[in-house]
Amino acid sequence: MGLFGNAHTVDPVSAQRDYQRLLGHGEQVHAAYLLIRDTILFTDRRLVLVDKQGITGKKVEYHSIPYRCITHFSVETAGHFDLDAELKIWISGSPTPAVEKTFTKGVDIYEVQAILTQFVAR
Repeated sequence: MGLFGNAHTVDPVSAQRDYQRLLGHGEQVHAAYLLIRDTILFTDRRLVLVDKQGITGKKVEYHSIPYRCITHFSVETAGHFDLDAELKIWISGSPTPAVEKTFTKGVDIYEVQAILTQFVAR
C-alpha cells in the first residue's frame, strides 16, 4: 500500500464533510492527509485508509483499522538524499507492517506520529 508523490494535509472539517458516510454516529475526523489520490483519515475511533483504484478512481476500497489493533508503528524521517518520510503500522497478528505510506517533505511526519501516539496509547 506504499504510495509515492506529494502528500499534504487536508482540512479535518472538509474531510469530515467529504467522508461523512463512512463515519459512525458522533465520530470525528482529527486529521487527514491526501497522498496522490488516496486519503488517510485519523478519527477519534480508528484509522481509515481510502484507496482509490483503477484509472478513473471510481472503484474505492476503504480500510478501517481500530486503534486498539495497532501493536506498534514506526516513522522514518526524510534525509538529505532520501526526501520521503515513511510511516509503517503493524496490526496484531501480523509479523510485517500491514500499512506502509510514504510522505514527501510537505507533511510533518512528527505530527503524524503524534496523532498516532495520541490514539494508540489510550
